[in-house]
Amino acid sequence: MSHPTEITAQPGTPFIEVVRDFDATPAQVFRASTDPKLVAQWLGPRELSMRVIEYDVRTGGGYQYVHIDADGNEYGFRGVFHAVVDNESIVQTFEFAGAPGHVTLDSMTYEDHGGLTRLRTRSVFPSVEARDAAVGSGMEHGIVDSMDRLEELVLNEQSTKTR
Repeated sequence: MSHPTEITAQPGTPFIEVVRDFDATPAQVFRASTDPKLVAQWLGPRELSMRVIEYDVRTGGGYQYVHIDADGNEYGFRGVFHAVVDNESIVQTFEFAGAPGHVTLDSMTYEDHGGLTRLRTRSVFPSVEARDAAVGSGMEHGIVDSMDRLEELVLNEQSTKTR
């Protein structure tokens, strides 16, 4: 069953919240969010491919990846994992190479709701203007497409294990 992705960006605040439910356990959604081979299969819009350079999910670890469009243009992202609690939460920084110095602080929680997992992401931008620029960039498409792809991946992983 597909669940909608809810994106909340209250005017005048530097915050964005994304909430999506998955018909999977927190451990399954967490694994798909932390295994670099799996992350490369769902993070970002479908029309972009992804090359993972580093994805060291542990407290103090870092990550760096590149999205590549059909024309070969590359869009880099990087950050540091500040706190990782297996199957429960991640706190990390996030920086787009095209906007250096505009770092967000993101927290993800994997909430068990009896048969489904609620993934809640909260992003704090350095200013309302930076948040508004991100919203204006079309990020909603990338977020919704990523969450749909994550759901497909988790469901596919489940069906593969039951065969």
